[in-house]
Amino acid sequence: MGDIRRRGAVALGVTGLVAPLTLAVTAAPAQAASCTTQAGPYQKQVEKFLGRPVDGRQSATDCRAIQAFQNKHGITPAIGYAGPVTWGVMDLMNKQRAVGDNPNKAGRCPVNKGRIACVNLTLQISWIQDGSRLVYGPVPVRTGRKGYVTRTGLKKIYWRDIDHVSNIYDVPMPYSQFFDGGQAFHSVNLSMWNPPGSHGCVNMTTTTAKKYWSLLRTGDDVFVYGRKPGT
Repeated sequence: MGDIRRRGAVALGVTGLVAPLTLAVTAAPAQAASCTTQAGPYQKQVEKFLGRPVDGRQSATDCRAIQAFQNKHGITPAIGYAGPVTWGVMDLMNKQRAVGDNPNKAGRCPVNKGRIACVNLTLQISWIQDGSRLVYGPVPVRTGRKGYVTRTGLKKIYWRDIDHVSNIYDVPMPYSQFFDGGQAFHSVNLSMWNPPGSHGCVNMTTTTAKKYWSLLRTGDDVFVYGRKPGT
């Protein structure tokens, strides 16, 4: 999230995709955190998600697998503990996968607006549809954390800046498409499941943000609904 400041001319659009970038997380300390020997309250659920033997007991291999997942998605402390934050991310992933190719099954996103970008805060997914036809997605996104929630309702993209930089947080916001005050679609070099969330923007991978840039235009509708877990 950030108010408006340009860095050069606004591009007219980007077509095509590039290979997905590896999701970046906070740089690891010089010495990796040690693994816990303690089983967590979600040990069995986490073991099942990771394809480990489901016995509810923490093993050294279990811990290393959990720790790798935590490091990949920026979950701290990354000590291999099967706690509520780690399981919450995994549970959300399961729910996102269950959506399949019918993200608007409940009919919450309007089908009478033509091309529209939909954001389901509850499931942390977004897609683009044209009437009832799915154009792109669904894809995982990262929306506003507690205290910085992504505002719900029907919006319109009012300004686009391919090289935007936030003058609040002084961070790049590539492929920004603003739809509500300082809130915008834009890419980040973070896992889409990195807690606790954004400062209100709808974060995307670079590949997704480029695709949204190519498919959407100023004046297109955006509909945000639901409630992000924990907000």
